[in-house]
Amino acid sequence: MFYRLSGVYHTRYQTDLHVLHYRFDRVQVGLILLAALTAPLWLSHIYLMGYILPWVIWGTAALSLNLLMGWAGQIHLGYAAVMAIGAYTAVHLGNAGVPLELALLGAGLAAAVIGLIFGAAALRVKGLYLAVSTLALQFLVQWIIVHVPAIGGGYAGAVQAPQVRLLGMEVTSDTGAYYMALAWCVIVTLFMVNLQRASFGRALIALREKDYAAEMIGINTFYYKIMAFWSSSFLGGVTGAVLAVSYYRAVTVEQFSVDASIQVLAMVIIGGLGNIVGSFMGAGFILLAPSIINQVVSGISGALGFTMQIAWLTNIQLMTYGALIIVFLLVEPLGLAKIYYNIRNYFLVWPFGYMKRQV
Repeated sequence: MFYRLSGVYHTRYQTDLHVLHYRFDRVQVGLILLAALTAPLWLSHIYLMGYILPWVIWGTAALSLNLLMGWAGQIHLGYAAVMAIGAYTAVHLGNAGVPLELALLGAGLAAAVIGLIFGAAALRVKGLYLAVSTLALQFLVQWIIVHVPAIGGGYAGAVQAPQVRLLGMEVTSDTGAYYMALAWCVIVTLFMVNLQRASFGRALIALREKDYAAEMIGINTFYYKIMAFWSSSFLGGVTGAVLAVSYYRAVTVEQFSVDASIQVLAMVIIGGLGNIVGSFMGAGFILLAPSIINQVVSGISGALGFTMQIAWLTNIQLMTYGALIIVFLLVEPLGLAKIYYNIRNYFLVWPFGYMKRQV
């Protein structure tokens, strides 16, 4: 059967370097990519733009933050500020007549430079002290956006995103915006897949485990900490720009508040640190679980014949949502990705359970 492990016997270096060793994984990735590419054909506009597009963009944001937290082991509590820098930079550059390709590049560079300045604190502090320094970035960026009208349009102001033109073509439809976000998602995913196999990714993992031990074996921790913040901030800045021009179509300070930072942080932790699949699982859980819980609770109350007040419905939704997060972390602290891999590895050797120790 296609999902059986059967053994992997590499006789050439080329086969050992393959990303997907099993046919099961190749088929699974192919089906997911096919479903994503054909989603506008079989999904309604509401589901495509209300669920799938945010999932794609925020999954990319979680994956970008996972580079810093999951691979390099550096905490960041102000990642929404990094995305805000990219969003406002791209929108202002676009309104000034800069092509979208260059605006996205400028968004990534601006976020990388500013994120790098605050990330420099990682060279001297770690843990909670580093968390506080990155949280300062969040509040400082919010203050600047609100109090500098040239950037954020003043208090409670909004900056309209320009008409999207990509590769010389106008992107006027929601389907075009979806494919633009999906293209960036695929690029970041491919980058992360190859990162964990490259020397840069291995150095980040060594840095995550023990920075002083990595220093002893010849890894320049100064350089790799700086590069981790630079790379993650660049990806986050471009993702924030894609979020602004393809989904929000206008940017406000409320879209990138501290709540958004906590949200993307929860996506990484619930999905699984240092895991590509987990980033998208965590994003899907954080974004989709509240609406699903709302529908289930409303359906149960309707079946029982009573109408639930909006305030009660909201509180029950939040309590159930929080309880599910606690249950997931208690059952599997390594996140949803570990649960997925446990199920996957079970079927790879099923029904030969005694093979589990050898997988």
